[in-house]
Amino acid sequence: MTERMTGFFDGMDFTGFWNDHPYYAKNYTEPAPSDELIADIEAELGFRLPVARIRNGGGVARDAFPMTVPTNWADDHVRVTGIYAIGRTRMWSLLGDLGSTFHRDEWGYPSWGVSFASTPTAGHEQFMLDYRDCGAQGEPSVVYVDQEADYKVTPVAPDFASFIRGLVDPQPYDEALEAEFSD
Repeated sequence: MTERMTGFFDGMDFTGFWNDHPYYAKNYTEPAPSDELIADIEAELGFRLPVARIRNGGGVARDAFPMTVPTNWADDHVRVTGIYAIGRTRMWSLLGDLGSTFHRDEWGYPSWGVSFASTPTAGHEQFMLDYRDCGAQGEPSVVYVDQEADYKVTPVAPDFASFIRGLVDPQPYDEALEAEFSD
């Protein structure tokens, strides 16, 4: 199990990737998961997770993902607040108080996938691992699900590694928005 996703992040520069604000350490990040914990979490969720041993959850500084399809967030990108840890002890862990099962059971998010990252919309939109095409043991794609639009699903990335590699600095999007409102 520890060999999952080996090589997917080879050569990726994680400098400036994580947001190390204490809030994220307290609410998102857990210690590296053991193989036993991963197996327990997968059994409880009912899905095989794309395990990437880079960091177990946390806030991201490169929090924008370029999009070619508009969403309720923006016409050209979506934003990530934090990535859920594989665990159950942090508020934003997969099985934490506000994790994947909370969003499924309390907010009505689809049961065909796993919510794995939060957005700035406080739960009204979620990034999910989508297992509909690959089955519970396959390699899921990443989708953006909008609860406010009747759980509209927008494809984001073909897999978790592509999603992580595709996150970029939000500054150009922020500057474009500022310019739009200053005109």
